[in-house]
Amino acid sequence: MGGVLRAEALWVETFTGLRMRQLAPLFGCSPATVCRVIHRLRPLLAIEPTARPADAVERLWIVDGTLIPVRDRKVGASSRNYRFSANVQVIIDADTKLVIAAARPVPGNTADAKAWRDSGPADVCQDVTVLGDGAYINTGLVTPHRKRPGRPLLPGEESDNAEHRRVRARVEHAFARMKTWKILRDCRHIGAGVRHAMPGIARLHNLALAG
Repeated sequence: MGGVLRAEALWVETFTGLRMRQLAPLFGCSPATVCRVIHRLRPLLAIEPTARPADAVERLWIVDGTLIPVRDRKVGASSRNYRFSANVQVIIDADTKLVIAAARPVPGNTADAKAWRDSGPADVCQDVTVLGDGAYINTGLVTPHRKRPGRPLLPGEESDNAEHRRVRARVEHAFARMKTWKILRDCRHIGAGVRHAMPGIARLHNLALAG
């Protein structure tokens, strides 16, 4: 837990510009400790985000949207899970489970297909096979077979859907890991907090996953 708090202190200092003497009371330590942590870990955050691999055509990426609770009605909207939230589209590599991109947030009541088209993640997925759930039908992504009235799924389609669910679950696991960062829960009271928090959390997630 102490390591998580120290990493969050680093992230807040780096992306919000708060001074060390302001950060120290937030994390229950001295300004000197904050200074040591920042100087030790700041170079890691300077590492470039995950770049698109040269053989991206042969790789499989997964996209899904996650709802982040917010209080600012300019960036959030009432949604099914939270009173007010923002929808953030996240793309991960199915093989490495690293976050490829985190799109800018859109209101939480935005459908995933519209959020995918409007928030920009499709721009980094040219010529890459991208997996999505049933909410992304007619977006050009690989989605599961749909059941239609009077037409049950064929045995081959059922097995395809089962494999699709198994692989797509990896993005849900990524969300679970990313949401353990306290700063993502605390950003809800800041107007642009989600927009600034998600790329930082994605980078820390990748650093933690890559060891």
